[in-house]
Amino acid sequence: MAVGMTVSTRKDPGCAIVAASGDVDISTSPDLREALARVVAEGNRAVVVDLSAVKFIDSTGLGVLVGAFTAVRNAGGRLAVVNDHSAVIKVLTITALHEVLGVQPTLEGAIAAVREPEPATEP
Repeated sequence: MAVGMTVSTRKDPGCAIVAASGDVDISTSPDLREALARVVAEGNRAVVVDLSAVKFIDSTGLGVLVGAFTAVRNAGGRLAVVNDHSAVIKVLTITALHEVLGVQPTLEGAIAAVREPEPATEP
């Protein structure tokens, strides 16, 4: 039996949060992609993708996350993902996206990660 997905968006002081619940797969990924594109188009530069209620993600869902990460970074912003379900973390780790996407186990940790200033670099 297929599991659907719901997506919601809200503003938190200093960031936008896009939350999904259910499975992120080929049939549900377009909804997540649209919500993330809208958040970026609205000018949000600190974006949290809350997948704490997601227990399955396929390659299409990973592509949506990479696309959102790229869009936010190209706009000078930061993106973090929330999830601590072992199946999702395993996929993110195997694909080496766990660190790239800034995966955090809690929403609070992800919000803090996108609010932190970039480390200073040597000229």
